[in-house]
Amino acid sequence: MDIVIRRATPDEYDNIGAITARAYLQDGLLDFGESDTYLSELRDVATRAAAAEVLAAVRGGTVLGAVTFVPSGGPMADIAGPGEAEIRMLAVAHTARGQGVGEALVRACLDRARATEGCVRVVLSTQRDMRTAHRIYERLGFVRTPGRDWNPIPHLDHISLLTYELTL
Repeated sequence: MDIVIRRATPDEYDNIGAITARAYLQDGLLDFGESDTYLSELRDVATRAAAAEVLAAVRGGTVLGAVTFVPSGGPMADIAGPGEAEIRMLAVAHTARGQGVGEALVRACLDRARATEGCVRVVLSTQRDMRTAHRIYERLGFVRTPGRDWNPIPHLDHISLLTYELTL
C-alpha cells in the first residue's frame, strides 16, 4: 500500500503531536527531555495548522509521520524570507522509519513550494544530530547554508541549528 501525503485533519492532530514529540524525545533531540519548552510546541498541531500547512503521511488509514510547510515566510517561519517557503518539524514514527516516509513528506513540501506564486527557494533548520534527515535533504538537492545557521537559545551554544536551502 502506498504512502499518501495530504493535509492533516483535526481528528489527527493529537496523534501527529504525539508522533512528533515521541520522535524528538526518543532521538534525544530535546535538551531538557519532558520539561523542554519546545515539546509543547511540537505537540500543538492545531496552532501550527492554523498558521501553516501540516501535512500527514498516511498508509492504510494510519498516520506515519508529518511535516509543517510554511509558505512564503508565514507566521510559523523561523528563517524564511521573502520568496522562501520553510519546512519545519519533520517527524516520522519510529515504526515507519526507513520506508521513505520522510522523503515523501519533504517532496510534498517541494511540490507545494513550486506551486506557490513567487516562491523561489525552500529553507529549513535542523539539529546537528538529525543525520538521517540531512541525508534526505542532500539527496533531494538541498545545500548547507552555514551563513544562516542560528541558535534559538543564545546562551546554549550547543543548540545551534544548521540550515539548508534548495533553489527551485
